[in-house]
Amino acid sequence: MAKVMIVGAGGVGSVVAHKCAALEDFTEILLASRTVAKCDQIAAHIGSTKVKTAALDAFQVSDTVQLLRDFGADLLINVALPYQDLVLMDACLEAGVDYLDTANYEPPDVAKFEYSWQWAYQDQFKEAGLMALLGCGFDPGVTGIFTAYALKHHFDEIHYLDIVDCNAGSHGQAFATNFNPEINIREITQKGRYYEDGVWQEIDPLSVHRDINYPHIGDRPSYLLYHEELESLVKNIPTLKRARFWMTFSEAYITHLRVLEAVGMTRIDEVEYQGQKIVPLQFLKAVLPEPASLAENYSGQTSIGCYIKGVKDGQTKTYYIYNNCDHAACFAEVGSQAISYTTGVPAALGGLMMVQGKWKQAGVFNVEEMDPDPFLEKLGSLGLPWHEVINGPFPFDD
Repeated sequence: MAKVMIVGAGGVGSVVAHKCAALEDFTEILLASRTVAKCDQIAAHIGSTKVKTAALDAFQVSDTVQLLRDFGADLLINVALPYQDLVLMDACLEAGVDYLDTANYEPPDVAKFEYSWQWAYQDQFKEAGLMALLGCGFDPGVTGIFTAYALKHHFDEIHYLDIVDCNAGSHGQAFATNFNPEINIREITQKGRYYEDGVWQEIDPLSVHRDINYPHIGDRPSYLLYHEELESLVKNIPTLKRARFWMTFSEAYITHLRVLEAVGMTRIDEVEYQGQKIVPLQFLKAVLPEPASLAENYSGQTSIGCYIKGVKDGQTKTYYIYNNCDHAACFAEVGSQAISYTTGVPAALGGLMMVQGKWKQAGVFNVEEMDPDPFLEKLGSLGLPWHEVINGPFPFDD
């Protein structure tokens, strides 16, 4: 039995709160955000006396420490902005509370995300006897657990990994992002990177694409991006010869994005407007649809998985493991769209693994370093069933 504090009241925070409230291992839940009205709205939708709410400026370490102590938290689940990862880790260390997040740290003034800042906390968490679990959403998160499961049960060595992420849903908006617009656009407008033969290769943003066939969806144009789980997977699975990440975007989405880039609306540096300093991307975020607002009218599915190739008992083997998730079904269950759902469910389940002691070590860890079996045994029953294809087609022999 444990008390969990969830920081962040966006679409993902709502899903995490719903799922934690349904799990008997979590006896009390505190949902905290700068805008407490959002927390109250989520709590009312859940309708459980287990869920309490509080206002919190997560950039203020002392405030977070005080709230953690007053609540008596055993675990902090961070689904706030990636900018806040380090200050929330600092607060957990001071308050003596375990930590979990879904996205790695990103400095506000540079569109660059990497694990080095958080990995640097290894000794502090180990010495404190606390655990920090990084990247426990879907991608990163389940994709790393899928890969660990493949290595444990199907391969002696993994050589090739292609993570594929398709959103074939329709929300009826001309242009919108499925999670925080500022973070989303920063992610896809930076240079792409992939790992091959011991070297990180860099490409221009969205310059490499190919059609990939997704189960129950069909062929979709998929773009080569850099995604954070590549960094940890290459580190933790040293036999990898190549690791890449692909994501689908519609032609209309790419056209809108390129126009916004061309007119300077994706800039993250300050500009002066009517005597005030503003960041164009933050202004754009303010006028785009709130991602959580897309849920009610969303139709279609997402499909996220891992194509893996390696050797088992001296023989070449291929493996594909994936999940498809339906937007409308997510809305019917918890009032969210599938992008928030596929991130929030693994965060709640990762927290469950920690409080049950199935994933419990002192230090800083990525999910692929944990035993994948208890997590995947539970994932389907929490709403994300997964499927595998053994020695099927491998569409990345290039």
